[in-house]
Amino acid sequence: MKIDPDNKADLSAQIAEAIREEIVAGRLIVDARLPSEAELADHFAVSRPTVREGLKRLAAQALIRTQRGANGGAFVNRLSYPEAYGQQITTATLLLSMNAISFDVACEARYALERACTQLAARRRTPDTLATMRAEIHRQSQPGLSDESFCASDVAYHRALVDSAGNPVLSYQLAGAVEAMQPLMNMITFTARSREAIVGLHIRIADGLERHDAEAAEDALTALEAYTLVLGRDVMAARAKS
Repeated sequence: MKIDPDNKADLSAQIAEAIREEIVAGRLIVDARLPSEAELADHFAVSRPTVREGLKRLAAQALIRTQRGANGGAFVNRLSYPEAYGQQITTATLLLSMNAISFDVACEARYALERACTQLAARRRTPDTLATMRAEIHRQSQPGLSDESFCASDVAYHRALVDSAGNPVLSYQLAGAVEAMQPLMNMITFTARSREAIVGLHIRIADGLERHDAEAAEDALTALEAYTLVLGRDVMAARAKS
């Protein structure tokens, strides 16, 4: 593990990156105890507060955990997919908001990724994921549901669709697509869309998955994409005229 003292980058950031590389490369395995702060300070030729700040960066990324007591210290954490979802969503949300991704680009990406799950979801959907989708459809059908609650239900529905594929890597990768891109699109289209039309398409997707009919589910998802694109373009055009 090395850092460059002449590098203008923060030394604590360099320490965190050096240790992260050791973890990613498998040279520091899960549950392995890291050297003490004093040992790391000697190794990197920096102060203990600088090491401590580097370890805080790693802890914030859930790459290490700290324990107190005689057998305490910093240990390599076993990062689970659910624990990583939050980071993926935050990164995707910031990326979209800071780079002004167009509605069409976000829509294209999101539905392309969801369609990648449909074939697997039709084969692997479980009673639990179907029940979640049906529950969200029922919720979306309630006449008194607020726009905010409808949007949240929409996200939960599509998250269940992705999870129906039964592939944790896909669920992780699409966490940002569903929970960052979906709210972005909802924010633009919620005033113009027909809830009845969306609920109808959601029912068709769920029905297709329940019958193990991937083609039917994918056709409904494609129809939902087309509807969303038309809505978005109409809303953006109306805004441009006003």
